[in-house]
Order: sequence, then C-alpha cells, then structure tokens
Amino acid sequence: MPKRKKSPIEPQRGEIWIVNFNSPVTAKTPSAGTPKSQWPTTGDEINKVRPAVVMNVSVSWEYDLHIVVPLRRWRARFQRKNYFWIIPVPSDSANKLTDDSGADAFQVKSVSNVRFRRRIGIVGPDQVQLIADTVAFCIGLTLPKSEDS
Repeated sequence: MPKRKKSPIEPQRGEIWIVNFNSPVTAKTPSAGTPKSQWPTTGDEINKVRPAVVMNVSVSWEYDLHIVVPLRRWRARFQRKNYFWIIPVPSDSANKLTDDSGADAFQVKSVSNVRFRRRIGIVGPDQVQLIADTVAFCIGLTLPKSEDS
C-alpha cells in the first residue's frame, strides 16, 4: 500500500484555528431541504465553522487528525449556572479572538486536517492545561494527587 502524503497543515497544541465542523467540509451548512436526521451532526453537536483550541501533543501520528476543543461565544449564564465544562477564554492580543469565548470541554473532537481553515492565535500553557483537566474530568478521569496533597 502506498504511503499517504502528509498534510502541510500542522496545528500545534494551544493554537486556535478556525475549524469547519460540517460535512462535507466544502459546505457551510447541509444542502437546503436535507432532513435534520441526515445531517452529519445532530442534536447538540456542533455543525458550523468556529474557532477551536488544538489539544493533542505533538508527536508523529499515522493519521492527519488533531484533537480539538471548540470555542463558543461567552455567555454570563455559563458561570451563573455553573457550566463547569465551559472554560472562559477572554479575547486578547495572543488568541486574537474577536469576542470573549468559552472552550466547550464537553464537545472535544478528533478532526481531519482538511477541516482546518486558518490559524488565528494561541492560548497560554496554563489555559491549555485547564481545558485538558476539564476534558479529563468530563470523561471521568481522576488526576493523580500531588505529593503535597
């Protein structure tokens, strides 16, 4: 079997990219008249183009896939109703987000490189770690206790 050509896109952990969560990736939304039951996403799944934080570590994977956590516009109710899985990501000069946002740790996804549109910014290592810890909590992983706990 011939070796696949690697994608020239190499998103790195902590970078924010515009990602197309639709399918086919060439369409912004499913074709007019397509019943919702036949959309590639359904219910509360994301079905649009939006920013996402790259979460996987940099290693030589066999697949052109990256693990991302989508960002959504921040809403006061996230904090008021204790939506712990949505981590605040205030807009700043490093992440270049146009609005204060939230990383939705409950929507973590593995996506193909062809879904990445463009890099827009980066979040710091502490923010990436908080997002990763929240994803871990959402899937039931208990983090190891430190020696001083």
